Amino acid sequence: MPSSVSAFIGLGSNLSDPPQQVRRAIDKIQHLDCCSLEQCSSLYETPPMGPQDQPNYINAVVKIKTSLSPYELLGTLQCLENQQGRTRDKGRWGARTLDLDILLYDTLVSQDPTLTLPHPGLPFRSFVLYPLFEIDKNLNIPTFGAIQTLLERLEDEPPKVVR
Repeated sequence: MPSSVSAFIGLGSNLSDPPQQVRRAIDKIQHLDCCSLEQCSSLYETPPMGPQDQPNYINAVVKIKTSLSPYELLGTLQCLENQQGRTRDKGRWGARTLDLDILLYDTLVSQDPTLTLPHPGLPFRSFVLYPLFEIDKNLNIPTFGAIQTLLERLEDEPPKVVR
């Protein structure tokens, strides 16, 4: 792989055997030629955001090294979502077989509507912060600050570890 950068990817699923969906996605990411899997968090179970009349989510975070640009990585992750049956007709907070989000791409800060980095929801979501903290307790997130400080500000209960 030519020059590469670190990126953190959030994974989530609440349909069609969510733990298996997340594990399968991690395996697919691990086998991409353009990426190497550096670290993987535990799996966490959390209630859905938005409409509550859907199953709980299983979430995780992986740290990768990649030679892809942020937009190439986004396209690759969307292909993986589609391969695992992701449909985008359920609205913003709808149930899904797989959701893959680029949380951080090196230290890049971008306000592009197609790809905002760091992920704008990152500092408010326990299902992202706890897995990130598990991987890197000293992580400093561009524009948001130290992960420990973000965790201390959370009002949510810690998510349940399922693996």
